[in-house]
Amino acid sequence: MTGEILIAPSILAADFARLGEEIRAIDAAGADWIHCDVMDGHFVPNISFGADVIKAIRPATAKIFDVHLMIAPTDLYLEAFAKAGADVITVHAEAGPHLDRSLQAVRALGKKAGVSLCPATPEAAIEYVLDRLDLVLVMTVNPGFGGQSFLDSQIEKIRRIRSMIGGRPIRLEVDGGITRDNAAAVAAAGADTLVAGSAVFRGKSSADYAGNIAAIRAAAEAGRVPKLQHGSAQTIRAGETALAR
Repeated sequence: MTGEILIAPSILAADFARLGEEIRAIDAAGADWIHCDVMDGHFVPNISFGADVIKAIRPATAKIFDVHLMIAPTDLYLEAFAKAGADVITVHAEAGPHLDRSLQAVRALGKKAGVSLCPATPEAAIEYVLDRLDLVLVMTVNPGFGGQSFLDSQIEKIRRIRSMIGGRPIRLEVDGGITRDNAAAVAAAGADTLVAGSAVFRGKSSADYAGNIAAIRAAAEAGRVPKLQHGSAQTIRAGETALAR
């Protein structure tokens, strides 16, 4: 069952010179989660920030820190990110040989466990770890850089993963090129948590960010409204609440 739509702005698109202010601004603007893209210049061709930065910005908000580790190896650094203030820790299925072990380690640290799939990775990669998951993250661009265009090929993957999840209390997140223009399509396919960077951080004020977040949320919610025979519509009610810290 899909949960309520959550919007998780990616701080990769924020102004790093005033990162704490930017986080407070998106908090006030209605962000549900704060998405932290950690890149190592090895697993992906870019370097962003690490556990020390997450620790430094943690006091800026009480919202859930959704930490996406685009690093390899992963397991050596899980404890550092947990201690820094991550609430959800997502590892890549492609980042190491023992995905089940990595997810067990995240859970043992008392954190919610997620797994991410690059565009070329089939959903079969998570078939045998579904019951260890709190979140599945589908990359709708190739990871490494913000501002890329959405890959339409991932819509069908989202739909298949939603079917795999079934009634499990697992959030289905999408990350990469998400805008108000494609939010409806990913929500219709079964996504309930949308990461957006450039599309949120357009403008200069919390009011601008609030308008951007509201537009993406409205589009996603509209995508979950099936058209009925006579042109009326009925909203799908969510049965799952947001992850508690």
